[in-house]
Amino acid sequence: MLPKVKESIYIQSFKHDGSLHRTWAKGYVMEANVKRIVCVTNKTWVSESDGRKWVTREPAIYFFYPDKWFNVISMIRKTGIFYYCNIASPSIYDGESLKNIDYDLDLKVNPQYGWTILDEDEYAEHGKKMGYSEDLKKAIEKGLRQLIDLVESKKSPFDHDEVHAIYERYLEETQR
Repeated sequence: MLPKVKESIYIQSFKHDGSLHRTWAKGYVMEANVKRIVCVTNKTWVSESDGRKWVTREPAIYFFYPDKWFNVISMIRKTGIFYYCNIASPSIYDGESLKNIDYDLDLKVNPQYGWTILDEDEYAEHGKKMGYSEDLKKAIEKGLRQLIDLVESKKSPFDHDEVHAIYERYLEETQR
């Protein structure tokens, strides 16, 4: 099942134990096909598992994949496009919301394509606490390697021109 292009959907991220991690009140669907779902958020409410709520500060393009162990948020700022990548289960749309399981590890990428792995300690802690299997750990590590390869090759979703084009299309569609 796929969401409809030009509709707003709810986005949910869970943890391995089934607990809700984070939600986005709405993502405007720009693309939805068997390869990926692309959404835009702009001043969207985000709710955290600890009860905190906040509004996104800048427009962002989200890339979700039904067959990859990651998703990518490209944040459009005055100083360039920054990417925040979540190592997560493949994303599914169930007719109500787009869902995935967040596996702690993150990759932060700057506009010049320099990258940093984040939350390795949280990944190790949750792996023990929630009993990540060896197969799951292999899938997570493969997802991280694939992400780094995409960053270094500047391929989608790390193509600045593609991100700008999607955002321009979003502005045209929503400001009519």
